[in-house]
Amino acid sequence: MNYWKTILIVDDEPTTLNGLKKTLEIWSEDNGELVEILCASSGKEGFQILKEKKVHILLTDIRMPEMTGLELVKLIEQKEEAPVVIVMSAYSEFDYAQKAIQLGVVNYLLKPISKAKLIEAIEKAKKIEESREHSGLIKKVVDEQLLNIEENENQTHALIKEAIQFIDNNLHERLNQKEVADLVHLNASYFSVLFKEQTGLTFSEYITRRRLQVAKKLLYSTDLPIVVIAEKVGYQTAKYFIKIFKEFEGFTPSQYRKQLAKEEERKVK
Repeated sequence: MNYWKTILIVDDEPTTLNGLKKTLEIWSEDNGELVEILCASSGKEGFQILKEKKVHILLTDIRMPEMTGLELVKLIEQKEEAPVVIVMSAYSEFDYAQKAIQLGVVNYLLKPISKAKLIEAIEKAKKIEESREHSGLIKKVVDEQLLNIEENENQTHALIKEAIQFIDNNLHERLNQKEVADLVHLNASYFSVLFKEQTGLTFSEYITRRRLQVAKKLLYSTDLPIVVIAEKVGYQTAKYFIKIFKEFEGFTPSQYRKQLAKEEERKVK
């Protein structure tokens, strides 16, 4: 069965563990969501599960023998895809809450935990996890240098902004530096210098990066054949598109698409 997300509950008190699991199972059924709920009765057992399986939300007690909840959080905080963490404690000492917050814990619940508080905390964690996942995918298809240009748009020369807008709207066409310079009424040599000064990229580098940016989005979000994507982003042949794509990304377009698909599959397992 494919689950939407996996929640791991770690608590050395069997009654509490079973109660939390039951509450979350009812919440999951009421919301019509396939949520896998795993349980561990110690920090060590919880850590073993986290090593073997992708966990999206971790709900852990702080005070446990052998390995405390905070020690567990410290062990997983360096993981590339660490879960969103909620900690629980029967102790209201401020230093526990403070240490938990310093470790990036998103919520701190005091026992006994009401059903309403538990569900509220899980729903908040769910939103945070979805936001992190979305950000991770965006990073995979976004070119940082293009992002910097967009973020500094207000400081970009008006004529260069006009040129960029024209390029972005005509990526499927053959783009010539002199023609774009003429369009914004600048000498081709001056346009070349000004473009590099304003964007940090040469005219041809900008076009290549922008074309590959659009291509990556199409590879991720559509099932269009490679040859069609190549045409859509202005490459006359798929062979040349594949060559340029591999030079910049280290993968062919097909390999890139498969890699993203694998990551998507792993996230729903």
